[in-house]
Amino acid sequence: MSISTAKRLAASILKVGENRIRIAGGEDKAASEVLTRDDVRGLIDRGAIYAQEARGVSRFRGRRKALQKALGRRKGRGGRKGKKYSNVSRKTQWMSRVRAQRGLLSELMADGSIEHKTYRHTYNMIKGGNFKSRATMVSHLKDSGLLKAKEVKAGAAGSAKATGTGGSAKAGTKSAGKT
Repeated sequence: MSISTAKRLAASILKVGENRIRIAGGEDKAASEVLTRDDVRGLIDRGAIYAQEARGVSRFRGRRKALQKALGRRKGRGGRKGKKYSNVSRKTQWMSRVRAQRGLLSELMADGSIEHKTYRHTYNMIKGGNFKSRATMVSHLKDSGLLKAKEVKAGAAGSAKATGTGGSAKAGTKSAGKT
């Protein structure tokens, strides 16, 4: 039997294509002498005939790209795929916005800048989606007169102004630079 026939039989036994069948060096004569499928199986068991590993698509480029994305790269307009909310869904945006607002509200409550009643009311306003950002929430609290000014901060600022030290020198240089 010819080597091509042995390869064909080996391909059907190993369930791979004929192009992946290899014959080990020096086993050509043994492969050409096989007569039956059992003979081919014997050569396969012996390692004289074997199937080459399937060649897949390399993950090198994919891993390199994933590493870049993990570092925060490739996020510009050209690096995005999908529709408007497919990269960061509306729900994810909502959650991050609400968590930021609630975190700031908790800080204001902890340092005594707002009362408990104001905290509850503002919390429910956040839940209702009344504020676009933390800044709009703070401006609402200031405009409503619900945000208490800290006495300690006011006292420190007043003493700095009275002595002529602190930020007054910096402020003078900044305004001079703008004119």
